[in-house]
Amino acid sequence: MTDLSELQRKHTIAVLVDNEPGVLARVIGLFSGRGYNIESLTVAEVDVANNRSRITVVTSGNEMIIEQIKAQLDRLVPVHSVVDLTEEGPSVERELALIKVVGAAEERIESLRIADIFRARAVDSTLESFVFEVTGNSGKINAFIDLMKPLGLTEISRTGVVAIARGETSM
Repeated sequence: MTDLSELQRKHTIAVLVDNEPGVLARVIGLFSGRGYNIESLTVAEVDVANNRSRITVVTSGNEMIIEQIKAQLDRLVPVHSVVDLTEEGPSVERELALIKVVGAAEERIESLRIADIFRARAVDSTLESFVFEVTGNSGKINAFIDLMKPLGLTEISRTGVVAIARGETSM
């Protein structure tokens, strides 16, 4: 019988920090020093007046590991707030990807057809290639990539997950 506390689960954690040199290195160091994996990481300044940035980390682990990560993040000096968006309630997650597909004739037509279904935009086109921009949750991005592989997918660039809680609550 499997103990539920041992189940690995993906979590999206938002961290509000001071926007200063070395903060991201400290956050990453916390993960690497303890052997925690980062599946996605995004960071950007979100409050110019108060000099704050938001780091969004997607990681996975059992309940005990996730609680350790949150507690250790909360103890870092430049951290103002740690929110586990996976546990706090409904949230919106999005990612952007640029996907290059090289092909001719039928592959080009099929890649445009699939792009239309996924609401991906061709942001660059040559006689031999397309660069598609696709946004959505990670599952949608992964599905689009899987369908483009046999059509000549040659390169992928992804932003990583950004997320925000739904409703009135905020960090």
